[in-house]
Amino acid sequence: MPQKNAARMYREVQQAQAREERRKALSNPEAFVKMAAARGYTFTVENLESQLAQLSDEAVAAIFNPGIPPRHHLFPR
Repeated sequence: MPQKNAARMYREVQQAQAREERRKALSNPEAFVKMAAARGYTFTVENLESQLAQLSDEAVAAIFNPGIPPRHHLFPR
């Protein structure tokens, strides 16, 4: 039983670290681009900023605030 608890705790710590890295990446465009590249997406900070600038305030709110319907999550569970 202690081994299962240790393994579960290890997974929870890994998940918490991954969430923290994603949170940091959202506030840092360079980190966001690196995170995206690790997942197979290729674009520059300039591309990202250009695309974000084209979004309406409502679209941005729908992405970044999951409390406003329709809900669009950056990191679906």
